[in-house]
Amino acid sequence: MSETGFIVVIEPTTPFFKCLFNVKKVYAVERSEFQEVALLELEGFGKALVIDKLVQSTETDEYLYHESLVHPAMILHPEPKRVLIIGGGEGAALREVLKHNTVEKAVMVDIDKVVVEFSKKYLDFIHKGSFNDPRAETVIMDGFKYIKNVENSSFDVVIMDLTDPYASEIAKPVYSLESMKEIYRILSSEGVLATQAGNSFFYNKSYNYVLRNVKEVFKYTAEYWVWIPSFGYACNFIIGSKVYNPLDIEPEVFNTRLRTRGVETRFINGERYFGLIKLRIVMGDLENRDKN
Repeated sequence: MSETGFIVVIEPTTPFFKCLFNVKKVYAVERSEFQEVALLELEGFGKALVIDKLVQSTETDEYLYHESLVHPAMILHPEPKRVLIIGGGEGAALREVLKHNTVEKAVMVDIDKVVVEFSKKYLDFIHKGSFNDPRAETVIMDGFKYIKNVENSSFDVVIMDLTDPYASEIAKPVYSLESMKEIYRILSSEGVLATQAGNSFFYNKSYNYVLRNVKEVFKYTAEYWVWIPSFGYACNFIIGSKVYNPLDIEPEVFNTRLRTRGVETRFINGERYFGLIKLRIVMGDLENRDKN
């Protein structure tokens, strides 16, 4: 660990601007065959996982991202027992999934063993011991290869917690139409998918690529976004569902399922979910009107 006062992280947030973070401490830096992994203390954000100079999670705001990614899809399914997480090496998505007392098995598949072991060693403030939960299984493997070898109807919910579709050639195949078809196949009859999809404003082409692939496969889809301060923009999320319409979940139903399953959250709840979904519908209507 070293204290600094002059190191900064300049993150290429979008093609048009960059975010600059003051680094207060460097706790650890490691290198895998895929990427550089660092635990830094960023001024205003606390401890942060930074991969290839891109902020992945900070202790002050990671809950905004991970709660928003995981719980809407989990709540949409009436009784999720088996859950697959693709990516999510820091263990935070796993942490949120395991909050649901319906879950009997949660499999997290990440391609980078260094990230997973780094997280186990240094990021207990994020994963909260989720790797040690007896319901959790960690698989070090390419996510796309993993889903192609899974039996039909193996999971109730699939959570994609990968790097942005435009940020990594490693993650990009998992966002493809072929991948969505495989995910649909390995989901049970009431299966639900949730994925983060970067930012639809700055990376509209990539976002629409993911959205189009989800819509091509799933009967119901929904979009929403949440502002993540350390990302410097609003992160977009997409839900794909076989039989349940994400727009039909009323706030009281959402909240009741959280309580019944023993899930405590800091941000997401029925009212916020309902508002986020409706806001995205309104914004989508405005975007379509502007194009006409």
